[in-house]
Amino acid sequence: MTAFRYRHRVTFAETNVVGNVYFTHYLDWQGQCRESFLFEHAPGVFADILSGALALVTVGCAMDYFEECYAGDEIAVEMSPGGVASSRARMCFQYHSRGVVLARGEQTVACMTRGADGLIPVPVPGELVAAMQRFG
Repeated sequence: MTAFRYRHRVTFAETNVVGNVYFTHYLDWQGQCRESFLFEHAPGVFADILSGALALVTVGCAMDYFEECYAGDEIAVEMSPGGVASSRARMCFQYHSRGVVLARGEQTVACMTRGADGLIPVPVPGELVAAMQRFG
């Protein structure tokens, strides 16, 4: 199967005084893509996050920018699995618009639960692993 695809229309609020998209919005779109993926393909994990039984803590992220984008552009954010190890999952992102790759990014999340002494790592939920494998 292909990567999970999230579509986003760029707004004026996401641009800077030069007119292009401010770089941090790409990271916001990673989060929106990840949450859409969970909602659609791992609803039990999404419910556990909402209830407080699970926390996905971003422990690393990176971006490489190649082209600019502007208000009105439709962005396709494609997410594919980058691997699962113990309590961590890595996701890879590619941003497309107007037939070109705008940027590439990745993020690693740690699966945690809340204990008496704070957050405790837990294995990546099976539902999330299975959902990610469908898009590998």
